[in-house]
Amino acid sequence: MLTTTPLSPLYEHRGITLPTFLYGTAWKEDQTESLVQVALSAGFRGIDTANQRRHYHEAGVGQALKNLFDKALIQRSELFLQTKFTYISSQDHRLPYDPNASFTEQVEQSFTRSLEHLGTSYIDSYILHGPASRYALTATDWEVWRAMEQLKKSNRVRLLGVSNIEFDQLQLLLEGAEIKPAFVQNRCFAHTQWDARIRKLCRANDILYQGFSLLTANSTEINHPIIHKIAQRLECSVAQVIFRFALQNGMIPLTGTTNNMHMKNDLDAYSLMLTEAEMETIENIAMR
Repeated sequence: MLTTTPLSPLYEHRGITLPTFLYGTAWKEDQTESLVQVALSAGFRGIDTANQRRHYHEAGVGQALKNLFDKALIQRSELFLQTKFTYISSQDHRLPYDPNASFTEQVEQSFTRSLEHLGTSYIDSYILHGPASRYALTATDWEVWRAMEQLKKSNRVRLLGVSNIEFDQLQLLLEGAEIKPAFVQNRCFAHTQWDARIRKLCRANDILYQGFSLLTANSTEINHPIIHKIAQRLECSVAQVIFRFALQNGMIPLTGTTNNMHMKNDLDAYSLMLTEAEMETIENIAMR
């Protein structure tokens, strides 16, 4: 039987109220500004970005926010802004820090530029974009995490998190961190029962799991006839079924759709309800 914690549109986590569906801004390039405005107009209040120009246009997110702030269409306090520190190995030539600086200084420089890009004095969630190695945690990872902890202590960051992390690495981080991660953000594969092992570890340690690529990483599984049958019962799309599964299973899903109607439809997943049998079926859909 699944251990589920259905998430409502707003959820309190470690004393912070946050939205439980995020709009992801990776690979949007020059469309970032307009798409963020469309997403916020559709009802999203959580925006995920990164100070990694290779895949994100963080300044474009900030320009979208400025446009809405200037028109008094939204207030900073209504938003949940999440950005990331990214190692040089995952950057291109447009670095947000001095590559010759210490990692502690790189974190500070990257974070300061994120504040400038986003036009804010604080970040709701600051994420380590991924450990330096696929195995264990390096001295570099620990230096970076200690620098991130200092940002949290200075009240410039409300919550910390980590992305693209393996189970053993997360265990090590939980053992050695002074400030434990509040979020894990991973690419979520159906063939691992939607990252079941890491999600279980997250639940045991008061960590909210953010799942990305829920659709694009699982195109074969989500097109199984039984998923279409569930969608027919609920009179919704397959994407809505998967997002409802994520929400009903206690995950925070990310969507990066560029379609206005799909944005609204994705948020309509809150109004759906899967049976326990359907939840079990989707959890194990890769086995079919």
